[in-house]
Amino acid sequence: MTQPAANCPNCGAKIVFRWSASVQTVCEYCKSILVRTDIDLKKVGQVADLPLHSSPVQIGTEGVYGRESFVAIGRIIYEYDQGTWNEWHLMTNNGVSAWLSDAQDEYAVTFAAPGRKVPAEGQFQVGQNYVWDNESYTVTTITKAHYRGVEGELPFEYWGKDDVIFVDLMTENGKFATLDYGDEAPVLYLGVAVAFDDLHLKNLRSFEGWS
Repeated sequence: MTQPAANCPNCGAKIVFRWSASVQTVCEYCKSILVRTDIDLKKVGQVADLPLHSSPVQIGTEGVYGRESFVAIGRIIYEYDQGTWNEWHLMTNNGVSAWLSDAQDEYAVTFAAPGRKVPAEGQFQVGQNYVWDNESYTVTTITKAHYRGVEGELPFEYWGKDDVIFVDLMTENGKFATLDYGDEAPVLYLGVAVAFDDLHLKNLRSFEGWS
């Protein structure tokens, strides 16, 4: 399958999209944030220097979730009171968009779950229960985070955001949910908390202290 390609409007570098449905990407050469239009690419911003992080995951890391393989093609970085964490945008082998939450050595794979009823921002507290797809989820954490940067391909336009509220929930059998209040309409993601080794990751980043 031919991958969509274009040239960076800022520096002229060739931009090739791994995923045909990507809406935003970052030029690897000049760090321009680029948004796809019907006919070309539009520069909408510039990526500042990204913070150092201790995750072995990187753009191009491959892995397995369930019966599907995936590759990491993008990342959103957030800062909060305990440091930073990564939300890796995954493309599965069947072309579905997914997310790998990578926070303080805790991992979860989730998929957008549109059409479910979700509470408005501020209408929740730790310990509350919500039911989606016949599963009872309990609010475990409420986190106020600050957008820190992006790289790679994303399924939506996302840059220069302000503070964002995230609500994480778990079931008794390990299923995971998160509510993202970063946009006017909150987005629910459903998935599973996973162990690092269970993802069978390869093409990992090497750095001092990681083996």
